[in-house]
Amino acid sequence: MGESREVASKTRIQAGSREYLKANIALSIGGMAVFANLHFTQPLLPLFTREFGVKPAETGLTVSAVIFTLSVFMLVFGTVSDAWGRKKIMAAGLLLTALLAFAAVFVQNFPQLVLLRALQGVFLAALPALGYAYIGEEYEQRAVAAAIGMFISSNSIGGMGGRIISGVIADYWGWRYAFLVLGGLCLLGYVLFLWWLPPSRHFRSRPFSGQKALAEIKEHWSNPVLRNAFLLGGMILFVFVGLFNYLGFRLQQAPYYFSATATGFLYLTYLAGTFSSTLSGRLDGRLTIPQRILTGLVLMSLGLVMMILKPLFLIVAGLIFFCFGFFFAHAATSNWVSRKARQARAAASALYLLCYYLGGTAGGYFLGYVWQWGGWLWLSAVCFFMLLAAMVVNRQLNRVY
Repeated sequence: MGESREVASKTRIQAGSREYLKANIALSIGGMAVFANLHFTQPLLPLFTREFGVKPAETGLTVSAVIFTLSVFMLVFGTVSDAWGRKKIMAAGLLLTALLAFAAVFVQNFPQLVLLRALQGVFLAALPALGYAYIGEEYEQRAVAAAIGMFISSNSIGGMGGRIISGVIADYWGWRYAFLVLGGLCLLGYVLFLWWLPPSRHFRSRPFSGQKALAEIKEHWSNPVLRNAFLLGGMILFVFVGLFNYLGFRLQQAPYYFSATATGFLYLTYLAGTFSSTLSGRLDGRLTIPQRILTGLVLMSLGLVMMILKPLFLIVAGLIFFCFGFFFAHAATSNWVSRKARQARAAASALYLLCYYLGGTAGGYFLGYVWQWGGWLWLSAVCFFMLLAAMVVNRQLNRVY
């Protein structure tokens, strides 16, 4: 028995190996493609208001609709993949996302655009739902935390790059060309992902059973050790998506008068998150997971307070703190779920991401009405109280660490 475990350990992806590099590159390319397509309409929301005559909260549906369907179908992919495998589902998701982006170039009205974005969310769900499970199955234990941190870093790079690219292209050629270019990048990501990702060696297929899948989900949710982490994920993305959705509206008004390009370049602050998510993984063992989550929440709160003020340099500095804290906390929370889920890991990861993205859906839509009613100050106040609530939930994790 001991010998078979040793052999199984040696066949896993070893930290520092060439295969480790290839796997990380493949997952990072896939993550960048997914998250570039997920949020890239955020700098374009004021353009949708002008072209289609819809209100700011309604334009937020181009973000919230895709996040909602992504959250629901991550749960589906997480359970179905236990029977079908990981790699082929993740690759198919990238391909179909690209094709839907191309289709969005030809929409005639705003409901059609929202519908196609919602369909994109269905297929964008595949890679984030299964990427964590793939890492947990195929990497050696000591490489998991760093690999998850790197995967989340790629998500931040993709999210940043998609927003910057869409803002620049929309200013020069219009928002439809932004969809065309982002679809092309996703198609390229699909090809490279297939080429570089090593095949699964430790995946064990199980016949799909809807009843069993629901039982696994219920078991994970009834476990307070996991449930509090699920809630935390939803809380932090509620704040993150809502704030970034409506920051563009604030900065395209007086006294800033930002263009879509300038708004897109604000997302360079994501680089702080690219660094912090990797750092969070590397601090595993030096700081407990609840300590890392609390650090991230405090930094998010500090950044939020700075962004209430009017000087532009303080808004940018606040964004840097906010992004650093968000990705630092998210990486730690994801690590908690990966570590504490002893079985049906794909289902546990999918349930975490369901709560995470449902929080983002709610924040992206609800905070639009807060913005329309009370402006930036009230939006910031709601976000601040949500972060305080997240700190209370994090205390529960600390008690069972």
